[in-house]
Amino acid sequence: MIRFAVIALPLLALSAPLPAVAADPEVRDTVATLNDPVSQDRMADTVSAIVGALMQMPVGPLAEAVARVDPYSDAAYIPPDATLGDVTGRDPDYADRIGADVRATTRMAGQAASALAIYAPVLKDMARDLAAQWERERAAARR
Repeated sequence: MIRFAVIALPLLALSAPLPAVAADPEVRDTVATLNDPVSQDRMADTVSAIVGALMQMPVGPLAEAVARVDPYSDAAYIPPDATLGDVTGRDPDYADRIGADVRATTRMAGQAASALAIYAPVLKDMARDLAAQWERERAAARR
């Protein structure tokens, strides 16, 4: 009985917002954005550019400050002109790979959001049925 309640309660919690998910224009807009190839490319290109810029940021002064506080740390061996890319291992394709991952993840998120919007009414009905069954079982256990 407890196991059933543990399973039922999250579904009960989900049942309330599901109709809103299906009908909410903001959610529909988000789903459309996630499924839009132009938006996917824009997100991927943005992340790729940010990662590329981060890899070129100098970390030497930060390493020097850390080394002053802890002379035994590895920071003491970082050259003063080192960049984040130098410290993490120079990989010229890293930013592009991250961008491709963002693109793929955005596509997947769009597909998942689309499926959720489609299945929301079914999930709501399932949650309602499960909640009713839980109430019946709970009432029967109290007799």
